Amino acid sequence: MGRQTVDASRTPDAMIAQPDKDRPVQPPPRPSAPSAAPRDVARDATWLAHRYDPTDDMVHFLPVPRTMHRAATFLSDDYLPHGLEPRIVPRRAAVAAAPPPAPLHFIFHSAFCCSTLVARAFDRPGWAMGLKEPPILQDIIGWRRRGSPGPDMAAVLDDVLTLLARPFGPGEAVVVKPSNIVGGLIPAILTLRPDARAVLLSAPLRLYLGSIARKGMDGRLWVRTLLLGLLDDGLVDLGFTPRDHLGHSDLQVAAIGWLAQQALFGRLVAQFGLARVRTLDSEVLTADPERAMRRLAALFGLPLDAAALRDIVTGPAFTRHSKHGTAFAADDRTREQQDGAQVHADEIEKVATWAEAVARTMGVSLVPTAPLFAGALP
Repeated sequence: MGRQTVDASRTPDAMIAQPDKDRPVQPPPRPSAPSAAPRDVARDATWLAHRYDPTDDMVHFLPVPRTMHRAATFLSDDYLPHGLEPRIVPRRAAVAAAPPPAPLHFIFHSAFCCSTLVARAFDRPGWAMGLKEPPILQDIIGWRRRGSPGPDMAAVLDDVLTLLARPFGPGEAVVVKPSNIVGGLIPAILTLRPDARAVLLSAPLRLYLGSIARKGMDGRLWVRTLLLGLLDDGLVDLGFTPRDHLGHSDLQVAAIGWLAQQALFGRLVAQFGLARVRTLDSEVLTADPERAMRRLAALFGLPLDAAALRDIVTGPAFTRHSKHGTAFAADDRTREQQDGAQVHADEIEKVATWAEAVARTMGVSLVPTAPLFAGALP
């Protein structure tokens, strides 16, 4: 059977490449027949649990070894090699054959905030493996938004988490960075996995707006698609009606999406507590990557000695562009931000001032609560 065509929402960057395909509303194509011998597939983490089909209750697996994970910007079809042959396994059979799960932790984010960098930093054999936006989680949020029939969704999500937690090596943890479109699933994910911990990563408002503006019309279209999803998930409560958003500029829509995600992050901290959930500003991360990685490792309960830490922060995760693979230092990132800010400075400042007023009115903190650097970690 040939590889299945994917039509699910992906990362903002993937969406910018092909915005017409990036909506979490289409299920994977239905298989002609399930694959035999699920045990071989389900026991091996190098078979990525890639897609979920609720109509037939099947999991689509793709062969993605660690080297391919490392080379792929994200785990969507746009970034994986073409021609990979899927294996399609009944969900219950896959979970029954899966090995004992590794410790599972999460990088939740609001987009354009170095989240891919952090996921790449956790790719270290013998220590942890980082999964960059596995589409199977987008399938679940798309299924929920469509309201389509199927098995019990909580049971499916539980099983998907089990399949994502298959260890790549003895003693390794798995750190998953989902797409930010799955924000509506975060409370369920953390409830289903009471031992999991999460960092909530975001960029400051003005830098976020600059990132959107810098990407031109595709970035502006993406924030509108994001807002539609946030509205579908009931995550926008900022005093506006859906009709009001038609009168908002593109960057105002971007700001609303950013504020909605900040409000969600605040609720997650309140619900799950500082022992499990911390926030991290992208600029704090890039200003002091050693301290950030040390604290992230502590949050996730992963040992990290000085030599390994130095290896990580001087390695490709922090020295090469997460999307393009080219050399990319902190100065390059600052210059990229400044270039975008200069071109769109007037619009960014006006929208940021407006968003700050909205935040004050609605009680949304512009500064993330429960910062990673504050206080003791478990």
